[in-house]
Amino acid sequence: FRGFSKGLSGLKTAENADFANALELGVAGAYKAVMKPTEGTILTVSRMAANKAQELAKTDIDDITFWQGVLDEANAVLKQTTEMLPALKKANVVDAGGQGFCIIIGGMLDSFRGEPLPEEASSETKAAAPDPKLDFNAAVAQYDEEINFTYCTEYIIEKNDASVDGAKLRAYLETIGDCVVVVEDDEIIKVHVHTDAPGMALTKALEFGHFINEPKPKIENMRIQHAGKVKEAKIVKQQDFVPVEPTKDFGFVAVAAGGGLERTFLDLGVDQVVKGGQTMNPSTDDILKAIHATPARTVFVLPNNKNIIMAAEQAINLANRNVIVLQTRTIPQGIAAMLAYDESVDANENRTQMTKAFERVSSGSITFAARDSELDGQKIKKNEVLALDNGKLAFTEKDVNKAAYKLTKKMVKGDSSYVTVIYGADVTEDKAQMLYDQLCMKFKDKIEITLLHGGQPVYYYLISVE
Repeated sequence: FRGFSKGLSGLKTAENADFANALELGVAGAYKAVMKPTEGTILTVSRMAANKAQELAKTDIDDITFWQGVLDEANAVLKQTTEMLPALKKANVVDAGGQGFCIIIGGMLDSFRGEPLPEEASSETKAAAPDPKLDFNAAVAQYDEEINFTYCTEYIIEKNDASVDGAKLRAYLETIGDCVVVVEDDEIIKVHVHTDAPGMALTKALEFGHFINEPKPKIENMRIQHAGKVKEAKIVKQQDFVPVEPTKDFGFVAVAAGGGLERTFLDLGVDQVVKGGQTMNPSTDDILKAIHATPARTVFVLPNNKNIIMAAEQAINLANRNVIVLQTRTIPQGIAAMLAYDESVDANENRTQMTKAFERVSSGSITFAARDSELDGQKIKKNEVLALDNGKLAFTEKDVNKAAYKLTKKMVKGDSSYVTVIYGADVTEDKAQMLYDQLCMKFKDKIEITLLHGGQPVYYYLISVE
């Protein structure tokens, strides 16, 4: 769109040749903006359509015939994208971006014809969902495990003028670090580099432009990050549960999904974490293997979901050691139970204390509606944000943080002392921090508020009130 608009800049009227030039500039800008251009995508569809436009612009045809020719070419190339990329062929779909381009061109043609736009676009071809990762992020991801330099440095600068060449900045960065990714268009340069001199990487950038306010430049110590990844890798390996003989009195198995939650349970003393939760319930066999991989004579199991309790209880009679299933129905309840564990008392006393602890917990969650439906007597629409209070729909919202704030206020009672907010995989740290700051401002010194990264799928936030 940026390149296309440049082709029409300053024009009050446009001929076919002007539109052909605009389409070509749009393609040039698109190819320049991506790190590794991939054919079989919108790039191919738009490039071939622009080539056709150049060809048609040399003939004496009216605007409707011109745009019809461009659209026909775009649609023909779109159908070919299925054969160009293995992922598209496997799913038997066309490229979603390319289809979007065709829809836009079709809308322009309808406008020239004076036809009203349809209320809902229709298509005979199925399109693949667009990849949520931007090309820049995909290019950066390939360097995640490389640590030759300490600091991962990322920033975006707005160019002093369009003639600024990002290649010169890239050349400099390659002298002070590695894993360099530089992506640019006419207005900005986006940078990723691993270096021991982040200050130099930032200072050099100022020769090319100025930093934008959001997002701010980011510098992270990768060696510290790597230590966390190693710990998370251990969790993954634990899914290959190896049976062991009991060497201690008590052990624990918890069910959880999300690296942050898994690490939290391990830090609380859980021996084995079984991956699972909403939409991904583990089997009795999964839980049984985790029990047998726990070196304890008595193993407490925390299902942390009402749909997993039965599978956990079925493991009791199959295990070769004593198993106690605590009826935890939520992640916050599981955490509360672990915090109440006392190694100085026996199994029955621990069962009682831990059960009392998790029963005092009020659990809330923020998720989304996967489709139009009805829940607890309320009609909900697809993609609406849902606020659940102890499993019941409390209300719907459009904004995730607003829903979490409102739900927490609703859950807090006069005798509440602690609030724990666990943010999931689809919530950024900055966004979670904003919610935390809001809650701290609201409750001030009356309630202790804790923010944890859970990394859980499905739920934006899990909220615990005690």
